[in-house]
Amino acid sequence: MVAALKLRQSRSGLVQETHDSFRVSRTAFTDREVLARERDAIFNSCWLYLGHESELPGPNDFLTRSVGGREIIFNRDREGKFHAFFNTCPHRGSIVERQPRGNSLGFKCFYHGWAFNNNGQFATRFQPGQYPADFNKDGCANLTAVPRLAGYAGFWFLNYGDLEETLEDYLGDAKDYLDLISQHSANGMEIVEGVQEYSIRANWKLLVENSIDGYHAHETHSTYLEYLTDAIGGPATLFPPKGNISGAFDLGHGHAVIQGPAPWGRPVAQWIPAWGEKGKADIEAIRAELEERLGPERASQIATGNRNMLIFPNLVINDIMAITVRTFYPLEPDYMTVSSWALAPKGEARDFRKRRLDNFLEFLGPGGFATPDDVEALEGCQRGYRNAREAGWNDISRGMLKDQPLGDDEEQMRVFWREWDRRLAVTK
Repeated sequence: MVAALKLRQSRSGLVQETHDSFRVSRTAFTDREVLARERDAIFNSCWLYLGHESELPGPNDFLTRSVGGREIIFNRDREGKFHAFFNTCPHRGSIVERQPRGNSLGFKCFYHGWAFNNNGQFATRFQPGQYPADFNKDGCANLTAVPRLAGYAGFWFLNYGDLEETLEDYLGDAKDYLDLISQHSANGMEIVEGVQEYSIRANWKLLVENSIDGYHAHETHSTYLEYLTDAIGGPATLFPPKGNISGAFDLGHGHAVIQGPAPWGRPVAQWIPAWGEKGKADIEAIRAELEERLGPERASQIATGNRNMLIFPNLVINDIMAITVRTFYPLEPDYMTVSSWALAPKGEARDFRKRRLDNFLEFLGPGGFATPDDVEALEGCQRGYRNAREAGWNDISRGMLKDQPLGDDEEQMRVFWREWDRRLAVTK
């Protein structure tokens, strides 16, 4: 036991763990060399979230997106097959597609006019003598596809590495939670048009921790909880202990989830008095459909559960009143960009869609109750790390002695840090 413990501590040199103590060096949040190692060992080799299938509903649809430091075209070809290409022209390297989304049979670089079918094949015709007759016989003029692309439960991921681990193996027990989200509606799920984009002057791993941290909520978000108490007509307690549905859970491969009974109304399907009698009838109908389709136990898990999930390294899905899908990426040790989308059932009633989007804006939106609080806290941490030479370690030990840590403990963060530590050791 002691030997194994020493091996864990020695991996990256930045994490210390004993049976009752877990500490992370603040150098992990400030050092440029650490960020370089993260780009190599994590963002160049892990499966990274690209988008949801609903964002490309038909053949020839496309969108452009920055994923893991690369510019990507995510699209479907004429036959409806999904592709992901690096958004860079094989001629001189310019961005090929400059629009954020659209529908097109092909792509054309505005710099010199090189064109490509939407399956990535080179499609430009040249005058005789400009290039050899067998030009592109080796595919050198085609768009470059990402090394690996795969989808699960409507969520699409890419991988820049050459390891053989499949997406399903990588997702581990997180698959059940992606299945659960996809089962909210018999009609399927869709990303609501629009995206929240903002930046935070803090290290990206601080947002990882914050996104699955039930401990800070009552202190940092006290104003929102007071507002929520008035809205639901009683005290709002986040992630209270309740049987085997509450707690912090290791989903494997660095993925983790915190969950518990939801204190607020959920359009799928938990009523609160503020929604009135018509809303109550609508909720009862949604609940009945869930139970008929999935059975009472699964329906209850969907309807009344509250969960924040991390898929390592940088995908967070908050399934609360709204479902928020959020990714982020570090540009500097102390600077990240953030993108968030709302996920909702297709064909959802107008009133419930409005309530869902109100929550998407009022709680986790960059101008809402929670996110400005969180940004202040994370940027405050980053400023505090200027003292790292004298005060050099973060403590992440809460709940270590429990058989089943709760959502306001810190086991879910330790799950992330153990995987982070393991991966960074390879590049040390």
